[in-house]
Amino acid sequence: MLVCGIAASLLYVMANVLGAIVWDGYSLKSFTISELSAIDAPSRPLVPSLMLVFALLSFGFGIGVVTVAGRKRGLRITGWLLVAIGVLNAAGPFVPMHLRGAEPSLTDMMHIVLTGVTSLLLVLAVWFGRGAFGRGFRVYSLATLATMLLFGLLAFMDGPRIAANEPTPWVGLTERICVGAYILWMFVLSGALLCTQGARAYEQGEAAKSN
Repeated sequence: MLVCGIAASLLYVMANVLGAIVWDGYSLKSFTISELSAIDAPSRPLVPSLMLVFALLSFGFGIGVVTVAGRKRGLRITGWLLVAIGVLNAAGPFVPMHLRGAEPSLTDMMHIVLTGVTSLLLVLAVWFGRGAFGRGFRVYSLATLATMLLFGLLAFMDGPRIAANEPTPWVGLTERICVGAYILWMFVLSGALLCTQGARAYEQGEAAKSN
């Protein structure tokens, strides 16, 4: 289950790249990630399908984290938060936004609410998981949080321009830096947990041989 974190991270990047390739004229710099899954977008239904798999992998990774957390309360909370994030991500493809310039509907509002709740859980997951591997990982996690909050705020400020169908020359970049910081953190956490579990299994095997 722990390897799901690495798989989810790589799949998320792949979904962004493939979505941009399918949608001629899409800009990774000036269009949001959600627009790849928007109603009537050329990249739909490819990207929502990939994002649904991403959600399942995130859910599986969360279960894996909970399983190996042991007495680490913060890591266990992170695991359950990852499970919740996986569930919310699975709902994402079913509440898409509309393309810019289209009349907004209930799904647009639900998409905004879902994105806001998920963003909060992402921040909490990194916060509670910061102490999983000592000082180095704690510093890295705090740097990840700072990056997420700063660039998330910058992306949020472009929200009214998106709704008004105005140019947003940097929203794609700022949002991708924000989300990318979390995706990289999940990748690192997954790799670190796999290494830790591998080392523990090796030690237990050596101890068994000695006995």
